[in-house]
Amino acid sequence: MTLDLPRPALLPDIGRGLWLTEHFQVAYATNDIDRACALFQDRFGIGAFGRLEGQLPAGGSIRVELAWVGTVMIELLTASGAGSAIYMDRLPMGEGFAVRHHHLGYLVADHAQWDALMAKAAECGFVVPHQNDNPGFLRSCFVDATPLGHYLEYILPEPKGLEFFRSVPAS
Repeated sequence: MTLDLPRPALLPDIGRGLWLTEHFQVAYATNDIDRACALFQDRFGIGAFGRLEGQLPAGGSIRVELAWVGTVMIELLTASGAGSAIYMDRLPMGEGFAVRHHHLGYLVADHAQWDALMAKAAECGFVVPHQNDNPGFLRSCFVDATPLGHYLEYILPEPKGLEFFRSVPAS
């Protein structure tokens, strides 16, 4: 059966609202990323993940596992040490295994859209607790969407970032 579900085209206008740009990612934080990968593979049908890991600007470390499922990228993330709280702060405390929704990811097309995003977040009273700029790779930030219980992440990819996203395995 072919499902014909007409959907309206998105007319990006982030200056009117924070969700009015291209949604492409759903992310989950975990305290055991190997176990989370196995869960998503065994129970939810994800194939292979592509790994991105490194040092956080404050000195801690982060590991991210990514997989495309159609037009949506699934992200699993874990972090530890200095600067990791923004990634791990919504997980329950304690010893048990945990996976929790962390953010929805949105693509930002250019620097004008980035500036409109920052202005709209400020106008709406949203806190932007984290910004990162990796020249040549991507610029990103988290907007704390407190009423929703998760973050909104905005990514302005540069050439190497786009190249990396193209290399993420598809399920």
